[in-house]
Amino acid sequence: MSEPVISVRGAMATLGSRPVLRGVDLTVRPGEVVALLGANGSGKSTAVRSVIGQVPLTGGEIHLFGTPLRRFRDWARVGYVPQRTTAASGVPATVREVVSSGRLSRTKLGRPSKKDRAAVQRAIELVGLADRAKDSVSALSGGQHQRVLIARALASEPELLIMDEPMAGVDLASQEILAATLREQVAAGATVLLVLHELGPLEPLIDRAVVLRDGCVVHDGPPPKAVGQHALPGHDHVHPHSATEPVRTGLLT
Repeated sequence: MSEPVISVRGAMATLGSRPVLRGVDLTVRPGEVVALLGANGSGKSTAVRSVIGQVPLTGGEIHLFGTPLRRFRDWARVGYVPQRTTAASGVPATVREVVSSGRLSRTKLGRPSKKDRAAVQRAIELVGLADRAKDSVSALSGGQHQRVLIARALASEPELLIMDEPMAGVDLASQEILAATLREQVAAGATVLLVLHELGPLEPLIDRAVVLRDGCVVHDGPPPKAVGQHALPGHDHVHPHSATEPVRTGLLT
């Protein structure tokens, strides 16, 4: 069996004095699309941020492409899409400029080559923003902002794509474009780890679902059957036919 792209063993982490990860095990193999699911506060974002080294572990270990995280340096192989804030962080910048910044890990001597420019243009086209490439990101909608962040991650042509709630607060049209973009990356052989609140239009792409609750893995296997808005263990949902008794439903929220 091929070596895992991501290997997390016994990961423990705290934020302040609060334990957030309590012995998390996670394996993502080449070509897999894995969804990390869980209620708010379950540790999903902390888990992916620990994988890219933004949150230090207090216990356990992480390997990327077979290399211990503390020694991993080949970040051009990894594309990361954080939870959406603003693509330009208050600094005036065009769509092309922001997306080009994602290519820096592959640009030699700070001078973009023809190949670099082509990769940036392709990433912009993939997310459907070719007509907005020269526009300021401050003029974009929330869904378009998210597409810029994804294009920035794709510009380095990563082998591993890590996305933290890429569909959060995004309109349906942008969700469909993001799903199509991801489908193309998967078809090209990319490995993907997604933090999701619900599967939505990405459901057909998901190979495995890993569900966290209180910093622990409570499910690791096929995506849950219930893929609507109310599908996480312990999620109480009052159905119209029962005004008082909550019904516990599947594995998402």
